[in-house]
Amino acid sequence: MSESSGDSATEFTCLMDTAVAVGHAGAGSGNPARRKRRSGAADAEPAAAPAPGPPPPPPPAPPEGGRRGSEREVVEEVVEEEEEELKYGASHVIKLYMPVTLCMLVVVATISSIQFYKEESTTYLLYTPFHETSDNAGTKAWNAFANAAILLSVIVCMTFFIFMLYKYRCYKFIHGWLILSSFMLLFMFTYIYMSEVLNAYNVPIDYMTILFSLWNFGVVGMVAIHWKAPLIIQQAYLIFMSALMALVFIKFMPDWTTWVVLGTISVWDLIAVLCPHGPLRKLVETAQERNEQIFPALIYSSAMVYSTVVMATDEGSAPPPARPPRRRSAAESDDGGFAEMNDPDRQERAARRRQQVVHQAPAGDRQRQPPPQPQFVEDEEERGIKLGLGDFIFYSVLVGKASSYGDWNTTIACFVAILIGLSLTLLLLAIIKAALPALPISITFGLVFYFATRAVIAPFADSLALQQVFI
Repeated sequence: MSESSGDSATEFTCLMDTAVAVGHAGAGSGNPARRKRRSGAADAEPAAAPAPGPPPPPPPAPPEGGRRGSEREVVEEVVEEEEEELKYGASHVIKLYMPVTLCMLVVVATISSIQFYKEESTTYLLYTPFHETSDNAGTKAWNAFANAAILLSVIVCMTFFIFMLYKYRCYKFIHGWLILSSFMLLFMFTYIYMSEVLNAYNVPIDYMTILFSLWNFGVVGMVAIHWKAPLIIQQAYLIFMSALMALVFIKFMPDWTTWVVLGTISVWDLIAVLCPHGPLRKLVETAQERNEQIFPALIYSSAMVYSTVVMATDEGSAPPPARPPRRRSAAESDDGGFAEMNDPDRQERAARRRQQVVHQAPAGDRQRQPPPQPQFVEDEEERGIKLGLGDFIFYSVLVGKASSYGDWNTTIACFVAILIGLSLTLLLLAIIKAALPALPISITFGLVFYFATRAVIAPFADSLALQQVFI
């Protein structure tokens, strides 16, 4: 019997004893049958009542010194964890700047050194049927908006199509489509890129060496992206694929269409992520409900999950049970790419550690425990910031298109604008702690800086150089 049960039984017994005493006091007067009936009821009640037992002794309180030591350890762990989260957030923001910068530098260096990607192509993409061949500005404008509308319609339909496939668990179809896309980028477009680089630098090489190098490069890339590889190798291939795709857009899209597409795709990114029923938001929420990772061929991550085997020792407590998948709310979800810099389960983990420290088993019980079993746990590196490959592609398209005109002032202005926009996006992510699209702020800043520099700063700098005025 617990302590609360003993208290209720004692109180009930005392009330019954009072009723018996009143019945005996009134036995000398009144109806004999009534007294007999009352006496019989009073005699029967104690027999039916449970016998009161002594309350169990309270559990022994832990020593005062041990309790204070446990609380101090918990506080120190919480403080260390907060400091680690701050360092973690700063380090992963830097790790996100580096690949974005590297991808844009690859595109700018390629366009500056290889004439093939700067020349106006006579071949266009299937999604841009209007080629802007007229000299009239109005005709070019409506051609650009028509091409952008067609391309945006294709992107919207494909986004909803991928979401429906993922919702109904058509994983094999999605994997097959991603593998085919990666194969084309790593073999066909890489061959074109390699050929143009060798022609630009006049490097003679035989076809057998090219095919052997291309085969090794492509196979390693397919394994790294779609299976297992060191994190830095996977990141390098994702950056290279994004740069290749950006070069394809710059080469085969008309000039005005490129700038209109950058603006419209930013608006679509805003709608797809922030709207309650946006496809990207629903895709990420569905993945979180199923406790699944989004396909690595679509997401660049500054960290990766590695499953490791750990053994519990006799000196520590038993390994904690695996945490069940937690369904995040809309405010905690993340899209195509962002993971939160602040861990929302910090208080829960601190409380669990506090319970483990306070309620430790005695030494004798620990000796009688069965031998520890190996347990697979997930490394904390999974909290890395994630960014969609589409963001890399359109960042590089903006900077690469600006560099294709040969104006380094405009190129540097667009580069700085994109990094400023990415910084503001990450700052808002840390404050709001909600999923945010990565394109709108950066692309808006890039477009404003591009047109302002091209229309105002570049002519002003040219006039200063012509007059030999140095500031």
